[in-house]
Amino acid sequence: MRAVRTLAVTATAFAALGLAAPLATATNGPSSVTVSPFQAERGGDGSNGVTVSPFAVHQGAILTITVRGCAGGTVTSNAFSATTLSATVNGVSTATARIFNNATPGQYNLAVQCGGRTLTQPFRVLAGQGAQGGLGGSLAPSSTEMAIGGSLVAAAALGGGLFIARRRRTAGAGV
Repeated sequence: MRAVRTLAVTATAFAALGLAAPLATATNGPSSVTVSPFQAERGGDGSNGVTVSPFAVHQGAILTITVRGCAGGTVTSNAFSATTLSATVNGVSTATARIFNNATPGQYNLAVQCGGRTLTQPFRVLAGQGAQGGLGGSLAPSSTEMAIGGSLVAAAALGGGLFIARRRRTAGAGV
């Protein structure tokens, strides 16, 4: 009997690991700051030192702006509130902007004010909120998720209590 339980637990663990492996190996795309010329459609060719990631962003999502050779400055657009660039690290400054939920889908430009010059970069806003790829600390759990979690905890507590009560009865009868 114990061998069957051990085998079942081991098979469940391997199944969980096998299902989680694709998520563990997934990445968010290139982590490099530079963008090659054939990627101009995906966020800029770097000719003016400004790149955006992702180039096409959903309403309500986060847009990351990277600027080379600019110490401080502000980033503005009609699609998001003005934001400031971070301190320069190795000649690169970054900023993140949250696209307005009600931004009209289409092509937008952002303007980077830096040292008396203005740099621009296009990006595209897509309709819809996009996929919620998990909570990740950025969203609070919904009431449905809380109800399901609470019921699972209650079921586990009830099952554990019944198991212990049954075990006590069995152990007491054998003495």
